[in-house]
Amino acid sequence: MNTLRLAPALFLIASSALAQSTAETTGVNSALNIPPKTEDFVKEVSMSDMFEIESSKLALERGGPTTEAFAQQMVDAHQKTTADLKALLEGGKVDAQPAAALSEDQQESLDELKKLSGAEFDDAYQDDQEDAHEDAVDVFKRYAEEGDNPDLKAWAAKTLPDLEHHLKMAEDLDKK
Repeated sequence: MNTLRLAPALFLIASSALAQSTAETTGVNSALNIPPKTEDFVKEVSMSDMFEIESSKLALERGGPTTEAFAQQMVDAHQKTTADLKALLEGGKVDAQPAAALSEDQQESLDELKKLSGAEFDDAYQDDQEDAHEDAVDVFKRYAEEGDNPDLKAWAAKTLPDLEHHLKMAEDLDKK
């Protein structure tokens, strides 16, 4: 009977995550170090890039000098990864669709950032950047190690060091 009660909740989780698998959106795959399906990886990467770009554009308007410098690097870097992914998708090397919108959590974070300014904005932006890059490093690493599309797997492996560097930069923001 508990399984029957759980089924609607799992359906809602899967639906709200733009058709990503429940195991990926709930973190089960990450906890078990299971690579995401290609479709999930493409959706996750495209949502992550959208969030990075949108939150960083906001940081360019509202952040302090250190935050602004980091934000510009994030806009540039994530526009590049978006273009790289788009080229793989349009070139026929990957059969998957990117996400059309941010996840609900990402949209909520962006909406919260829009309400802040000054040091409060910088702190919240930095926290969001750490979280986003921790997630990105995790999903890229799992796909780079065991993804099922060779071209996407190679791109994930090539991109991973940059994301690890972004994570370190985000962690160092609060030290400046």
